[in-house]
Amino acid sequence: MPSLTHEALLLLFRNRPTLAAEVLRDVFHESLPPFTRTQIVSADLTEVIPAERRSDLIILFEAEEPLLTVIVEAQLRPDPEKRYVWPVYLSCGRARYRCPTWLLVVTTDPNTVAWCRTPIEMGHPDYVLTPLVLGPDAVPVVTDPEQARAAPEVTVLSAMAHGRGDAGEAIAKAFFAAAAGLDEDRRVSYADLVLSSLNEAARRKLEEMMSSGYQYQSEFALKYVAKGREEGKREGKAQAVLAVLEARSLAIPDEVRERVLASTDLGELDRWLRRAAVVSDARDLFAATGS
Repeated sequence: MPSLTHEALLLLFRNRPTLAAEVLRDVFHESLPPFTRTQIVSADLTEVIPAERRSDLIILFEAEEPLLTVIVEAQLRPDPEKRYVWPVYLSCGRARYRCPTWLLVVTTDPNTVAWCRTPIEMGHPDYVLTPLVLGPDAVPVVTDPEQARAAPEVTVLSAMAHGRGDAGEAIAKAFFAAAAGLDEDRRVSYADLVLSSLNEAARRKLEEMMSSGYQYQSEFALKYVAKGREEGKREGKAQAVLAVLEARSLAIPDEVRERVLASTDLGELDRWLRRAAVVSDARDLFAATGS
């Protein structure tokens, strides 16, 4: 399941397709064709490639006919596989919509920016793909309420990119000063995203400002907060199993450690935790439960 950050980045472009055009024009100084409308189109490229090879988001810029296809990929960490599938996405988008196709990679991780920007050598002479990468360094610090009102999605991006730094509180205040102009769904979802992007001190100040005890309101955020809590429980149980084995000075083979850490079943982890206190060999952890 994709993370909150991954889905949040795509939500901003999905809610405001022209955001891609603004980024390409203002950040990368690219010349765009004079389009009259935009639409989000299917990210499924199964005509040419397997179903599991889906891009994150495809935005089509049109006039009387397609003018430009922008494939938006949210990338939170290096993934060597993407260096093979990104060129396929571009080729398939170009073949489907019969127009130029660009790749825009968005990341909130400064350590991932350089990896994403590395040119992809295709092997054919002079055929090199260099992704356009929107990283934290290219996202403006939005602290002016008027600017936040004019570009709420950019303000949320600003919070995601810079919210844990010194500017986080000012960015959030600018967003909340401008949030009244948004529809209810965007106001609630974006408020959750901004708050979740702040450092602890800034978040406490903002929550106090909004009447203490702020609770996540949007289904979008609640879904991922609940997922994070569930994953935290599983990780804690898995670490407890290993800690008991280590406290008893039992050797933990790599395959045992990997299986425990990979488990997503809380009931299974509970059984292993109880067995960890009595087994004489870490491998017996699984045999004793029949799993």
